Amino acid sequence: MEKKKIPHTLIIVSLILLLFLILTWIIPAGQFDRHDYHGRQVVVPGTYHQTEQQPQGLMALLTAPIKGMISASQIIAFVLLIGGAFGILNKTGAINAGLSSILEATRKNPRVKIFVIPIIMFLFSLAGASFGMSEEVMVFILITIPLAMAMGYDSLTGVAIPFIGAATGFAGAFSNPFTIGIAQGIAEIPIFSGWEYRIMVWIVLMTAAIIFVMLYARKIEKNPEKSLVYELDRSRDLSSYHSSEDLVFTLKRKLVLMIFFAALVLLIVGVNVWNWYINEISGLFLAMGILAALFFRLPSNTIIGAFLDGARDMMTAAFVIGLTRGMLIVATDGKIIDTILNGISGTMGHFPKAISVQMMFFFQGFMNFFVPSGSGQAALTMPLMSPLSDLIGITRQTAVLAYQLGDGLFTNIFPTSGVTMGVLAIGKISYDKWLRFMFPLSIVFLILGCLLLIPPVLFFAYH
Repeated sequence: MEKKKIPHTLIIVSLILLLFLILTWIIPAGQFDRHDYHGRQVVVPGTYHQTEQQPQGLMALLTAPIKGMISASQIIAFVLLIGGAFGILNKTGAINAGLSSILEATRKNPRVKIFVIPIIMFLFSLAGASFGMSEEVMVFILITIPLAMAMGYDSLTGVAIPFIGAATGFAGAFSNPFTIGIAQGIAEIPIFSGWEYRIMVWIVLMTAAIIFVMLYARKIEKNPEKSLVYELDRSRDLSSYHSSEDLVFTLKRKLVLMIFFAALVLLIVGVNVWNWYINEISGLFLAMGILAALFFRLPSNTIIGAFLDGARDMMTAAFVIGLTRGMLIVATDGKIIDTILNGISGTMGHFPKAISVQMMFFFQGFMNFFVPSGSGQAALTMPLMSPLSDLIGITRQTAVLAYQLGDGLFTNIFPTSGVTMGVLAIGKISYDKWLRFMFPLSIVFLILGCLLLIPPVLFFAYH
């Protein structure tokens, strides 16, 4: 029996792009007025009005990829530069030798192995909860996949460790400036207020995520054939993770890893203290690659070759990110996003507040499909959700929490998210496999999201 071929990620994204184009012919065009809020365009409640229909045609479809790549050029350049920098780092063999030493430690003391996943996921979750790690997680996929596979797990586990870790932190954030900061500012409540309950929310979500990934990893360790990516992983080259003289953890390799860890420390400090973003982070890892090559004394032609090989591995991710941004451009040019927003938000005031808050949560999750940017979604929805929460007797703090959970808990399964599709492209994992892997956890997140919204409505005043 011939095995059914799964459509490539680019095909899936292209079909969704076509769907968005068709919707511009079906959904009436309309828009809200907007005003400037700290450099960000924010909708003005009560100003929605229909406009002339703007159906997008063949030329919009054909130009969406180039427009998307131009719009996402910063992130695309970031991905290519990061791939090149890690290509140099990998050429030194420092990461492979470091992973080999970790594996040797787990073989000598198997009890240590059980702590690897929870500790690493905790660190990524903390990064997502505190400073909003998102695109930056792509940097680590190149490390965690070989680590997970060398420990007897699969590549899905390797992707899940940093990605789900950071995503749950993002969803349960207590000081994320890109979501909490913007949403609370628009809602006119003190920035980062209500952090006490949010820390509890974060702990609950993080614990659920860690347990899920550990249970899956244990299942794969016992029976590798149960892996959703078993055939894919069999074709991956793992020869470099077997014991050999080439993996000796030499002084030069230790120095290279020290440079790498110093870059991670600078990343955390830079984002939190100096407001670094993609440009600065790209420069940081480019400097890391250059320093690693100099310390390891790689020949100049070898450095360039390694850089180009690393960047080449990121080409699919770059195209996927450009196409996902192209979808949003088609929907924005067709003026259908505000119409969807207005239509759904107008129905929430007719229900009891315990139900309305759940509807807010589902609404924010639905809008995340069309606007996968956390800050963009806050600017679009919070001006409407804030006064609506006043009308139905829900505190604005609770409305922000509903936005936060709806935005964060679903973005890692939506194919419109450039980060999600970029991470999968880097890991060479098809979207359907990821969806099957994530479905049980998504159901758990859905239930937890609903439950976590009940106490602030029924049991205490959340301000």
